[in-house]
Amino acid sequence: MTSEISADGPHQEAKIGPNAIAQVAAALCAAAPETTARRVFRAADLIHWFDEPPTEMVPESSVTALHKQVREQLPPDQAQKILFDAGVRTGYYVLKRRIPGFARAILRVLPPIFAGPLLLRAIERNAWTFVGSGRFVVTRSDKCLLEIYNNPVITGEQSNTPICHWHAAVFETLFKELVWSGTTVTETNCCASGYEACTFELVYR
Repeated sequence: MTSEISADGPHQEAKIGPNAIAQVAAALCAAAPETTARRVFRAADLIHWFDEPPTEMVPESSVTALHKQVREQLPPDQAQKILFDAGVRTGYYVLKRRIPGFARAILRVLPPIFAGPLLLRAIERNAWTFVGSGRFVVTRSDKCLLEIYNNPVITGEQSNTPICHWHAAVFETLFKELVWSGTTVTETNCCASGYEACTFELVYR
């Protein structure tokens, strides 16, 4: 079974949730000196959002620029850890601020076989907040695959290995906290490596 979500807004730039920027700032400051964090934001021409993190949806091009500068300004291992940490922080923010308490409670007591599909449907409904102009597809078969076509967060990037650590961490954090603590999310294909979609294999039971 496959379902998909597309972003709207053909005449204006698509937007992504502010945590794609705000939580990168937090992760940078936790892992590196403030001067380094400021350098990254300045290189992305977003220093104003370092001093006052955004609280509303932001242009996807801004997210693209910031995540690209994290990878360009920092060593690969450090950049990966920071973007993954930013994804974890985003996941916890969504968990606490965007998912009602009663829904969290229900998901946590349900067996993973039931809780997983419910959480997947919630993620699908809100896909526009993290894929921008991209297209989000969930395939439920022998494996549960989450795919982002034309992933705007890595527009123009080239890499021999998957680089969507922020997305992977968001998905994994939500499923670990709400469905099964042993959840794993592994990016198997990436648009930065020439694939049509960024593909994440989700194991939640």
